[in-house]
Amino acid sequence: MDDRSSELLTKLIQEYIQKGQPVGSKLLATHFSLSSATIRNVMSDLERLGLIHSPHTSAGRVPTPKGYSYFVNNLLTSKPSFCESHAIIEEALSTSNANSVPDLIETAAGILSKLTHFAGVVVIPNRELHFRHIEFVRLSDRTVLMILVSPEGEVFNKILNVNPEITDSSLHEAALFLNTHYSGMPLSQVRSEITNQLKDLKLDISSLMQSAIDSGLTSSGGQIKIAGQGKLLDSEDLVSDLSKLKKTFSLFEQKSELAHILDLVSHSQGVQIYIGGESPYMPLQDLSIVASSYKSNGKIIGSLGVIGPSRMAYDKVIPIVDITAKLLSNTLNG
Repeated sequence: MDDRSSELLTKLIQEYIQKGQPVGSKLLATHFSLSSATIRNVMSDLERLGLIHSPHTSAGRVPTPKGYSYFVNNLLTSKPSFCESHAIIEEALSTSNANSVPDLIETAAGILSKLTHFAGVVVIPNRELHFRHIEFVRLSDRTVLMILVSPEGEVFNKILNVNPEITDSSLHEAALFLNTHYSGMPLSQVRSEITNQLKDLKLDISSLMQSAIDSGLTSSGGQIKIAGQGKLLDSEDLVSDLSKLKKTFSLFEQKSELAHILDLVSHSQGVQIYIGGESPYMPLQDLSIVASSYKSNGKIIGSLGVIGPSRMAYDKVIPIVDITAKLLSNTLNG
């Protein structure tokens, strides 16, 4: 895409985000030294690329999920390190009445919601799960019960779906391997260290162990806290379609898909953006998540972010999420 097309796409999306109405060539012509005919030709090219589309017979265009994604990844000029709300966020965290670290982290969700007028979300980490002993007990051809015992004697049970061809001897071999080599380690460390060794094991055993470790990490994963869901009722893009609104709040209630996205964020550096309809991880087309990981003592322990309509002011939301994550990390280190 040439510079002229990029500039037109950027302006079109900015205008649509601000006003919520399809953007026509006449409006764009007021910002560029180009004729309406030239702008219409560029818009036709952008439409062929799948970056914009016409929602009805109007001559105006609106961005597609692919257009938003291109805009965010390639055209956004805002620097995440700068945020007008820096002082507000810093004061809110430093003067929080939180009585514990989880309460302080949950405060961040409220700050994000208040500043963006969307839903704020945080993952509050549970303590990292170690295991002393693990066993696999067959329940049926396709299911196995994983029994995991912590060093403190706590017992965690989880049902795993397995290949029906896996034998009882393979179950025993997998448990023996894990107990011999990794007993006493946190599961996150086991996952990082076991990857190369799995290649040398039989496929059914390596698949079972990978499933067991991932399942254990999921079971010990953090609590998801959401603040300000009601603010999404102020979004015309969501409330105009009852079905869309129901799916949005179902995402908050079930949390499984949300947990998956936030887990991806917690294994990434910097701000991550998931745009519905473009990202394979975002289940709803008109919803987006802007999120970042946060740290304690230099180690990523969770993630936080903002959930809102795809038509959001990314140039404002991204810096707010970025600075909140950094200031929360600083506060936790203090």
